[in-house]
Amino acid sequence: MITKIVPAVVVLGQNSVPVARKIINVLPGATLYGLAGRTSGVDVTFTNFGDTVRELFAEGTPLIGICAAGILIRTIAPMLSDKKQEPPVLAVAEDGSAVVPLLGGLNGVNDLARRIAEVLDIKPAITTTGDIRFRTALLSPPPGYYLANPDDAKKFSSDLLAGAQVRLEGSAPWLSNSQLPIDPNGDLTIQVTERLVTPAPNRLVYHPATIAIASSDPVDVALVQQMLADAELAPASVAGIFAPITLANNPNLKAIANAFKVPTRFFTSDQLEKLTAQGYSPVQAIAINATGSSPLSSSSSHLAIPTERFAIAIASKPIDPSTIGQAQGQLAIIGTGPGGSQWMSPEVKEILKSATDLVGYKTYIDLIGSLADGKQLHESDNREEIARATMALDLAAQGRYVAVVSSGDPGIYAMAAAVFEVCDRYPKPEWDSINIHVAPGISAMQAAAASIGAPLGHDFCAISLSDILKPWSIIEQRIARAAEADFAIAFYNPVSKERTWQLAAAKNILLQYRTPDTPVVLARNLGRPGQVVKVIKLDQLVTDSADMRTVILVGSSQTRTIQRSNGSISVYTPRRYTDQKIQGTD
Repeated sequence: MITKIVPAVVVLGQNSVPVARKIINVLPGATLYGLAGRTSGVDVTFTNFGDTVRELFAEGTPLIGICAAGILIRTIAPMLSDKKQEPPVLAVAEDGSAVVPLLGGLNGVNDLARRIAEVLDIKPAITTTGDIRFRTALLSPPPGYYLANPDDAKKFSSDLLAGAQVRLEGSAPWLSNSQLPIDPNGDLTIQVTERLVTPAPNRLVYHPATIAIASSDPVDVALVQQMLADAELAPASVAGIFAPITLANNPNLKAIANAFKVPTRFFTSDQLEKLTAQGYSPVQAIAINATGSSPLSSSSSHLAIPTERFAIAIASKPIDPSTIGQAQGQLAIIGTGPGGSQWMSPEVKEILKSATDLVGYKTYIDLIGSLADGKQLHESDNREEIARATMALDLAAQGRYVAVVSSGDPGIYAMAAAVFEVCDRYPKPEWDSINIHVAPGISAMQAAAASIGAPLGHDFCAISLSDILKPWSIIEQRIARAAEADFAIAFYNPVSKERTWQLAAAKNILLQYRTPDTPVVLARNLGRPGQVVKVIKLDQLVTDSADMRTVILVGSSQTRTIQRSNGSISVYTPRRYTDQKIQGTD
């Protein structure tokens, strides 16, 4: 069994990065951790090897250290307590010449070692006697099988190694094709069954993932559990929950999937129509599609326990849910920050690793660098927000994991509002099945403020000077009200090739309420090559000062500048007005 948690590949030097990338190519979603100051082009940097490795190990993350085995052993040794729970831990030579599984024999470390060794074109240094002699790991069955009595496996394996024969009851190719000493009269037994049976020291029981829970209407967890118990079926054999796509967002269905720790998969009405047209009920059609068996009959080998709302059906071999129906569509609207990857949140990076499709303005997709590798890219012009949002929703409705890429924060003059606007104004029934999530990012105004000090340290507002989506009369009204109320103001979209007069008009409004020497921060290309941040006075603000890659911060009446000894300037807006007594921090 290989754990479902994606591994962490940890490197201490740049020479290890090429080998790490080869490994990650066969471990989708794996994260590359690199020592700060000694590595570049990694997903996550760390400063303390021991703390990082111990934290990952405690979380149950499989660890692949491209380093000496000794350093991994010494680092993790104080945490070793339960071999059933420990994740796989492997050491890989810096040049890729050796793969050594160290820990996690019960959680697939040898299988993981084989996968890594294959891509490195070497043989893994597997030392487990059972694996070597029998070409199989009884304690670590492959995906699709669950060992019900691992506590009995140690003595069972010892008896096998001592020369005992084993009788195989049930079907499992990974066992029948192994080098186990199989004999119909063996004293030991391996039983492969969906049924609840009583294990024993001389009998290993494996439950295959052959049970499909089919639901055409929401039911609660307790009912499903009771039906399994009444039929004397093992919960460990449940492979997945299957339902119409219209139930994708149903909380009861998610609760069932969480209770059994299995995925949910969905069918469209078109996929079910062929069977319902033949007289099958919706729940029977779902069960047949999920198991590949028909017709459903309690007397057949493909047992089904049907009700009007759900059915428990058994396939003839383990079910791989990823090949059946479709997953619930995921649409994440992410903010990458204003520029460099150092401003991208860990949540956003994880989404980008998991996503199948990236939708966005080409300039913004280019900013995420290697995180776009291996994704389907859907690039468009910056002004095609509605078409972009519609495309993203349509892709997600097909069961894909779509990330809509915005710079800055997606909820500030960006794609989050566009997606929800499309859902509101142009709804499609299939979009109701999508799980929509907004992942925040550092906004351009936050980055601009941080680069110069704290000009937004008191009350502030943000105003876009673009009059494409709203009339100028509204914009000038808002500028006047914000200036009159003495807000610091962040101006987005100040100047474009087609719009050259709005900034000057905004300046004239501001000068009715601000003094000419009010500090103004001009921040261009934040986090990108060519970043420039400078401070001018309000009366110096002209059209040539900015473009669409510039954020402008205009101070309030209280905003101050500090000339520092190194020649730099800091700008801040005090937390209190000058005529008030000093108050403590709230």
